Amino acid sequence: MEYKDIPTQADVERIAGFRQPGCVSVYLPTGTTPAEADRARIELKNHLASAQRALEKLEVPRSRMQSIQAEGERILDDRDFWRYQSRSLAVFLDGELAETFRLPNRLTTACEIADRFYVKPLLRALTFPQTALILALAGNSVRLLRITPDQSPERIDVPGMPTDAASAVGLPSISGRQADGRIQGSEGHKVRMLEYVQAIERALHPLLANSTEPLILAAAEPLLGIFKGAGEHPHLVSEVIGGNPEDKTDEELAAAARGVLDRLYASKVAALRETYEARIAAGTALVDLSDIARAATFGAVESLVIDIDRRVPGTVDDETGAITFGDDDTPGEYGVVDEILRRALASKAKVYALRAEDVPGGGAAAAAVRFPV
Repeated sequence: MEYKDIPTQADVERIAGFRQPGCVSVYLPTGTTPAEADRARIELKNHLASAQRALEKLEVPRSRMQSIQAEGERILDDRDFWRYQSRSLAVFLDGELAETFRLPNRLTTACEIADRFYVKPLLRALTFPQTALILALAGNSVRLLRITPDQSPERIDVPGMPTDAASAVGLPSISGRQADGRIQGSEGHKVRMLEYVQAIERALHPLLANSTEPLILAAAEPLLGIFKGAGEHPHLVSEVIGGNPEDKTDEELAAAARGVLDRLYASKVAALRETYEARIAAGTALVDLSDIARAATFGAVESLVIDIDRRVPGTVDDETGAITFGDDDTPGEYGVVDEILRRALASKAKVYALRAEDVPGGGAAAAAVRFPV
């Protein structure tokens, strides 16, 4: 059994691509305390029992039902797994696939059984992952931290990272006149600080080159300006944690960084709404669910915004994209919005999972399209 904490885009696309009878998808809120984990384990046990009854009604082959039950029991009996939880848990079982994700976002409980997995709630972790790197940069020290929603900040050991400005340039101090007199005073100090920053960037490059996490800088001038001007940092957040980071503990830096992330995400949502409103007015974005389903079926969706909490029962025709709306209690129905996002993902559309108040047009979804259909 493979336990993953944060799904990647490839994970979501892979799970969304499964299509066979007996796909069980369970989401439930969890927590980091033993009592919360116990409650979540009991809730999962109840969901799995309910899933077995639904699978029987759908006449899923008994061998597949037995495999699903065995995989579910394996999760329930794994004590080490339940010791380490996050805010929510996603479980996917179909007799062949057995996969879990411990998610940083608080999700509502759900148990869906259909011929495909229910992936919509999984998108929230991709839209707002709530993780970031903090570079705490001062003349006498440098720290790299990683923050996640529920854990204490983690210090990352970076090979080759200088410990301070003086050691980075091979001097006992970067203040005062050098013996050769060539670099001195405030100008010499800036030159040495630049060398220090360049040494930090060389050490960080292997890690940052493969990271998509936001990078939040905690620094004061002149190091702040020197770092920003020294190179390209595609994931550097514009807002910084000001002041001397040596005056802040790891926990204080993490708290400040979470506030930066909240404002960053809020600004992204506002920009997304503004873009969509302009495209809706121009006729290159859709808000009617029937139109969106048709566009997704023919690969026309460029980006998609969905309401993470709203479920629209029903099915979408494989050939035409026509929607047949259903009842909440119809067994085997996978949900219209979930199928739309599945088709959008298949055509490499960017999908954003937002709360109802942030969805442009006020409906269950909105889509920007590549071409009219």
